[in-house]
Amino acid sequence: MMELSQALAIVLKNNRHICKLSQEELAHRCGLDRTYISLLERGKRKPTINSLFAISKHLNLKLSEFIDQIEKLLEENKENMDDM
Repeated sequence: MMELSQALAIVLKNNRHICKLSQEELAHRCGLDRTYISLLERGKRKPTINSLFAISKHLNLKLSEFIDQIEKLLEENKENMDDM
């Protein structure tokens, strides 16, 4: 089963690519360090609510939309695991 940190990592990276932003560009816009974005994208760090808000804003998403994408990915993964 997929962990929350893995789902967040996938959603973050996918949306960053959609916005055509590098980790460095996203980090700069959010006032964060590039290594922090990298750690989030690898599921190695848990984000703060402030960083989630800034990241979603600079990915042109409402925080609720960003979280909805994470929840959807977790649900899809759970359904796939249940089908096995």
